[in-house]
Amino acid sequence: MSADCLFCKIANKEIPAEIVYEDDLVISFRDINPQAPTHVLTVPKKHVTTPNDAEVEDQSLLGHMMLTGTKLAAELGIDESGYRLIMNCNKEGGQTVFHIHLHLMGGRQLTVLG
Repeated sequence: MSADCLFCKIANKEIPAEIVYEDDLVISFRDINPQAPTHVLTVPKKHVTTPNDAEVEDQSLLGHMMLTGTKLAAELGIDESGYRLIMNCNKEGGQTVFHIHLHLMGGRQLTVLG
């Protein structure tokens, strides 16, 4: 954990959040600035600054984040209609909090990427 990291503070329950899921490895909560009707962030409890900083030993954690996203999509009722899982990297990639996190977005037609 990083003492000055917003997501570390949420994971430590020092800052309140609308938590929708938690286990030993991750915590998932609703985004305070949602970009879709369903917008949930899954954050590892281990501080990893950006995807570039993930190491081989983080493989299972990253996979767990993806599987948590798909599980939440089903629980939130957007698995059949469709959803997006996104992880941003660094400023130009759209990362605003420098602790890796996976966005789960859905609940409406999302714009096509690419």
